[in-house]
Parts: sequence; C-alpha cells; structure tokens
Amino acid sequence: MPFAVIALDKEGGAPLRAELRPQHLVHLEKYAGKLLAGGAMLADDGATPVGSLLIIDSEDRAEVEAIVAADPFSKAGLFQSVSIRPWRKVYFDGAKVG
Repeated sequence: MPFAVIALDKEGGAPLRAELRPQHLVHLEKYAGKLLAGGAMLADDGATPVGSLLIIDSEDRAEVEAIVAADPFSKAGLFQSVSIRPWRKVYFDGAKVG
C-alpha cells in the first residue's frame, strides 16, 4: 500500500534544506524501488521550498516511518511536522487507474 508523507519545514529552514539536500537525495536513492514520487513542496512564489512530499510503496507503515526517521532532513530537525497517511492511487499520468 502506498503511503503519502507530508513533511513541513520549520520557519527559516531553507539554508538547512539546501545544505542537506545532497545527503537527502543519497538517502532516497536507497529506496528507489519503493519511491513512487517525491519532491519539494513550494511556497506560493513557486520557488521557495517549504516541505517535502513523498509517496512510498510499502506494506509496512513502520518501514515508512523508519525511512523518514533516517532521512538527513529529519535527523537534523528540519521538519516542524510530518504526516504519514495511507494513499489510494486513482489517477496516474492523467489516466484513471483505480
């Protein structure tokens, strides 16, 4: 079952996000087979990162929690909040799949 991970950055977290981004990407590469989508959520200006959105395919919520906890962004305390929710795919690339 896929899980949506929504992680919102703490105020003023942009410098820490920029510093840790290379390590964050290396971490996510370890889970490339489980990662259905991922990227930064942006402020209304369309450029400033304010959080992260990941869709991780796993049958085990604990595994998703462990992936998020081991992320350099999490370890450094970048996030003010993290929400993990089961996600049902209905549309993919503009086509209804479910």
